[in-house]
Amino acid sequence: MASSASEPTSQSAAGTVVGTPEGAAPPHRPLVGLTTYMQQASWAVWDTEAVILPAEYVTMVVAAGAVPVLLPPHGTGTSVLDSLDGLVLTGGADVGPDRYGAQSHPRTRAQPWRDEHEFTLFAAARDRGLPVLGICRGLQVVNAARGGTLHQHVPEVLGTDRYQPAPGEYGQMIARTEPDSLIAAIVGDTVTAPCYHHQSVDRVGEGLTVTARTDDGVVEVLEGAPDEPWLLAVQWHPEHNPVDVRVVAAFVEAARTHAGRAGASEDRASDPAAEDSAAARSHPPRAHPREDTRA
Repeated sequence: MASSASEPTSQSAAGTVVGTPEGAAPPHRPLVGLTTYMQQASWAVWDTEAVILPAEYVTMVVAAGAVPVLLPPHGTGTSVLDSLDGLVLTGGADVGPDRYGAQSHPRTRAQPWRDEHEFTLFAAARDRGLPVLGICRGLQVVNAARGGTLHQHVPEVLGTDRYQPAPGEYGQMIARTEPDSLIAAIVGDTVTAPCYHHQSVDRVGEGLTVTARTDDGVVEVLEGAPDEPWLLAVQWHPEHNPVDVRVVAAFVEAARTHAGRAGASEDRASDPAAEDSAAARSHPPRAHPREDTRA
């Protein structure tokens, strides 16, 4: 039986997480980057190319207790990650098949500039040990970046369009999670969620584990190795279900933990006495230094 959805965390006008015990300091709000779209858009009297992101992503991250930072797919250098505590690879256009050595399907719609941007950010985030959450396209970026491949048009593979019923219409998927996985700890043994995709994982990338599938075999969750920095990628759209913040909340908690470790390291670096004390604890003096016969 699936675990029940938790109530969304709300925010006060000042940005403090509602529900903090009276008199207690609010929890640290980590800074998390969200990748964005760059394409034609219309608003008010304008119809022009714009850098955009559906507001659902932003409101979900805020509800989970983090501060969102939008990263445009043009001009963003990897140095921005030095100021962030986590990275969200959001949904959007198809990943270019050149990224995994395939010919383009007639239904594939890729954006090479966004691929370059997100593959670069993902690699840099892993190098820095940042928690990463991939959503829909984000899962496909993670898989292709690790050497995996994609089915470019799921209806030709499975004979169903239920994962993307119509333009602008979300489908619904039900996935069963693997026991003892990160996703099982977050959502339980099954999860029902909105989805919108026509591509999916084919060959799984190096170092990734499939931890949830639908009944017809579509990969819905990829996780990194337990000894690596936090990495979770889901094929569904958690941001489109505002009453269930569990996936995003788990990511924000990982980002908060990372921020705490980074802050502790900076404190030690700025306090030589603390650094010396830590070194002394890690390397206590030998009881008989004269007996050291190393060359």
